[in-house]
Amino acid sequence: MNLAATSIAIQAHSIEASLGNVPVLHDIDLSLPSGRWTSIVGPNGAGKSTLLKVLAGLLPHSGTVALLGHPLHSLPARKRARQLAWLGQNESSGDDLTVLDVAMLGRLPHQPWLAAPSPADHAAVERALRSTQAWEWRHRALGQLSGGERQRVLLARALAVEAQVLLMDEPLANLDPPHQADWLEVVHALIAEGKTVVSVLHEISMALHADELVVMAQGRVTHQGASADAATHRALEDVFDKRIAIHALDGQWIALPKARPDELKLAPPSRKTS
Repeated sequence: MNLAATSIAIQAHSIEASLGNVPVLHDIDLSLPSGRWTSIVGPNGAGKSTLLKVLAGLLPHSGTVALLGHPLHSLPARKRARQLAWLGQNESSGDDLTVLDVAMLGRLPHQPWLAAPSPADHAAVERALRSTQAWEWRHRALGQLSGGERQRVLLARALAVEAQVLLMDEPLANLDPPHQADWLEVVHALIAEGKTVVSVLHEISMALHADELVVMAQGRVTHQGASADAATHRALEDVFDKRIAIHALDGQWIALPKARPDELKLAPPSRKTS
């Protein structure tokens, strides 16, 4: 594999996909760099989650997807599962399983058939559960946890794979602001290790922490660029019909809502008192 190929984690070309009989993705070309965090953003119905599932090999499509320089469809299932970890929306897992067992599922691609978990598997699971602050619940059943706690366990399962590429669809669902900040630290740690993260986020201000943004609308990519670039900010504002504005605050970019002119309400005039 040449250096040019390894610098791209995921390459997609001429992607078309439908849900049922409804076309959702239209002629998408995309190159996602290795060792970076790319966040996919856009309004509801833009096709963000569908695109992420295509990149993960979870949905039928036309066009080609390559993972780390290899055609995704040609990779053996176990090798693909070791190289690419997935965290989806509203994922279900056995409520009777313990937190430790759920996280250990992330190690299945590394284990021989019917083999017991190795010391390396246990170490990887402990690291993952500690990084999501779920280690103390390891003996509890998944069904006993709140939605936010459950999400942290499922994140730990994805981290336990120790894959080179992680795809996450709405990973902040059910997480309160402090644990959203913890998730951000986890992502930055992964990037520091040379891993690649691709996320779909509705929280635009959180997405602006990413290295790059992919902006989508109506099943197409309208822009891809660095999250700090003015052109990216303009593309974001445009795709949301200028209902948001990107501002700098304390060295970070944030998205603030803007009301439409017809929604502005004038305050009633103050009454003079005698």
